[in-house]
Amino acid sequence: MTTHLYRASILHFAHKSNQPEDDYTYFQDGAMVTRNGKIIAVGERKVVENQYQDVKTHDFSGQLIVPGFIDSHLHFPQTEMLASFGEQLLDWLENYTFPTERKFAQPEYAAHIADIFLRQLYRHGTTSAMVYSSVHQCAADALFTAAQKHNMLLIAGKVCMDRHCPTWLQDTPEKAQKHSAELIERWHGKDRLHYAITPRFAPTSSPAQLHALGELAQQYPDVYIQTHLNENLNEIAWVNSLFPKHDGYLDVYDKFHMLRPKAVFGHCIHMQEHEWQRMAQSGASIAFCPTSNLFLGSGLFDLKTAEKHTIPVALATDVGAGTSFSMLRTLGEAYKVGQLRGDQLQPLHGLYLMTQGAAIAHGLADSIGNLNPGTDADFVVLNPNFDELTTLRFEQHNEVQDIIFALSMLADDRAISATYIAGEPVYQTHT
Repeated sequence: MTTHLYRASILHFAHKSNQPEDDYTYFQDGAMVTRNGKIIAVGERKVVENQYQDVKTHDFSGQLIVPGFIDSHLHFPQTEMLASFGEQLLDWLENYTFPTERKFAQPEYAAHIADIFLRQLYRHGTTSAMVYSSVHQCAADALFTAAQKHNMLLIAGKVCMDRHCPTWLQDTPEKAQKHSAELIERWHGKDRLHYAITPRFAPTSSPAQLHALGELAQQYPDVYIQTHLNENLNEIAWVNSLFPKHDGYLDVYDKFHMLRPKAVFGHCIHMQEHEWQRMAQSGASIAFCPTSNLFLGSGLFDLKTAEKHTIPVALATDVGAGTSFSMLRTLGEAYKVGQLRGDQLQPLHGLYLMTQGAAIAHGLADSIGNLNPGTDADFVVLNPNFDELTTLRFEQHNEVQDIIFALSMLADDRAISATYIAGEPVYQTHT
């Protein structure tokens, strides 16, 4: 197997830390070596090159290698409805989301969009994602099949909902359990693929369906769980009316055995103190979706309180309520949310939330999220000087923290020179 050496500046978080902005590894003149889909060495260029002399070399001098970005909450069927005008959450679902997702009953259409979806992830530097499919089993199959072609680490699941949505998008408690179990058996643990049990959110699942999915979660304790929580005030009031015997929104999932490690809850904007405490006890994590929260007017996530309770937090785009596939741009919006709350998000802390921090939240830090030897060679090459403006911006200010921050405000897919998954290029602007 060919050994590859990459010359570039290199930045990653080699260790678990509560203060990631103060605990990072940076080689301004660095090199990284990969073999057979794994990282085998990383360090100062001169040292690494002396150890690995007869190798295929890729020169990205003047650019920056970071771990592949991890997007911890997004909806692949909503790819085509990105940037749909207006509405808040519940009306937005009714007017845009449900009609779009109806198309995914057709396997050919689902496969077509799955390919576009993954290409958009790769061109924006995302190498792993936690994804909601549609209610249709064939759509989940199409997404897993497309990801498997590139040996991508993907977590995904069939959405389950049996009420409060159009009849043509409903399953039943029995079908949700059966079809999800079949998908788990077919895909979970196959190559780098993982399954997530996926009730869309509590209002669209009856107590009987939540019970059936909770049984599935107990039967398969190593699979993931993903859903939405405390995103919108009207949504929360609706949940309280539907589940009056429960002590709030989180308690609904808790009572149905879906609050545990490997459970990832999207949004979590309007949390009560007892919910923060219970989530911290459970080992579950939160997907912070700033562009979606701002776009739908849902509110401002309280990152400081989540971290005070030591709840793992991962950054996410939430496409299509989110407004971009770019995790860098999403980081910029997370900074703005912090500014509005009076809590400043440091740029390297933000980068941590979409690399090592996300990997830790999902129990995957031995495989992804960093560039440690032995991990999978999922990485991104960033070109800070991708246009005239950024070249001017970095002439005098080129500390690595400043580069990450400026890219979070200015970058788009032009900043991505190459994206590698398991050591193979899945996107590149040049050879």
